[in-house]
Amino acid sequence: AKGLLFENCNCTAVCPGHVHFSQPCTHEVCHGFWALEFSEGVVDGTDLTGVKMVIIYVSPQTMIHGDWTQLILVDDGATDDQFRVSVDLIKGVYGPPWEILSGFVSNHLDPRRVPISIDVEPAVKTVRIPGILEGVVEAIRGRDKTQPVRFENIYNQIHSPSQVIARGSTDFEDSGVAIKTEGTHGLWSDFHWEGSAP
Repeated sequence: AKGLLFENCNCTAVCPGHVHFSQPCTHEVCHGFWALEFSEGVVDGTDLTGVKMVIIYVSPQTMIHGDWTQLILVDDGATDDQFRVSVDLIKGVYGPPWEILSGFVSNHLDPRRVPISIDVEPAVKTVRIPGILEGVVEAIRGRDKTQPVRFENIYNQIHSPSQVIARGSTDFEDSGVAIKTEGTHGLWSDFHWEGSAP
């Protein structure tokens, strides 16, 4: 499975938990989103090309302690099979990388379909769910203004080793979770996940 993955949370840039879950995040509660769109990929016989998703999470300050809350939202254009498989993928049914992250989640909110739009520009990525989410991440300025600032060779379960560093903003409220950020940690990468169905 391949595609675009971008995120924003309430930490100052860069989120310590992004570097390693054992590092205390900026605030007592770390909350944010991952937004993704599959450019290609077949999981358990189902083609996920074009499927868009948003994963909302709430975690303690030290993320490795677990007890996360997670909400999986899938674009309402997904078929029944695409919805089932994509939700199971994020819940870790098909192994790493999401099997690792799902091990930290103790409160799975009910996943559902919603209308998700993702807009992609060279320096800005935006995700919208009407009445629920407005999220944007924008690349920070580098010395060479024609190139983004990147992490290179950074280890992360779900992102590629090369990631664009950004600042982001989120306005989200749904399922008893509210997130409001402005100019905080953000980044994106082109993900590539491989594994075997159980």
